Amino acid sequence: MVASSTIIQDIDDLRRQGRALLAFFYCNPGEDQKKDLRGLLSSVLFQFCNQSDSYCDILSVLYSAHHDGVQDPTNDALVHCLMDILKYPEQNPVFLIIDGLDECSNTSAMPSPRRNVLILLETLINLQLPNLHICVTSRPEIDIHVVLGPLTFCSISLHDEDGQMEDIIDYIRSIVNTDPEMRVWKAEDKQLVIDALTKRADGA
Repeated sequence: MVASSTIIQDIDDLRRQGRALLAFFYCNPGEDQKKDLRGLLSSVLFQFCNQSDSYCDILSVLYSAHHDGVQDPTNDALVHCLMDILKYPEQNPVFLIIDGLDECSNTSAMPSPRRNVLILLETLINLQLPNLHICVTSRPEIDIHVVLGPLTFCSISLHDEDGQMEDIIDYIRSIVNTDPEMRVWKAEDKQLVIDALTKRADGA
């Protein structure tokens, strides 16, 4: 999340200047609506429509087609709405950031929530839209690599980057020492939390 937050912050500066459109989605394992395709689509569409009147018009067509919100649109309908937005002509660069894709459930359901998100990403990438830029962060899960590996223009392993682990440790230490509740803990308890979170960040 540290890396994606930095990316989002940088792109958001461009958005504030009117030079880019941005939507991001954190796959949160603690919230069901934050780790499946429908949650992703709903969040991304809402964010994009807040940045463009033209996008709002596209979403309004979807709303009207479903009896002014009385009928829930299918995932396919939401996907097509997103594609209409991304294909809108003469627009600024569009950035879509998805953080923690590995947190999407990979259950035995066919297809699994994670597989549904991967299908969406594969579809969007294959559109080859020159203004669309997609960034996905994830642990190196096999199913994710199989789908996205052949499609990626640039792939970076943060664990291989010099200083990355040090940055993560510094960030965790900063949070532990400044959080109103944690900063009154004993030093050994703080260190235990830092060590445990650092171990998880290293893929353990």
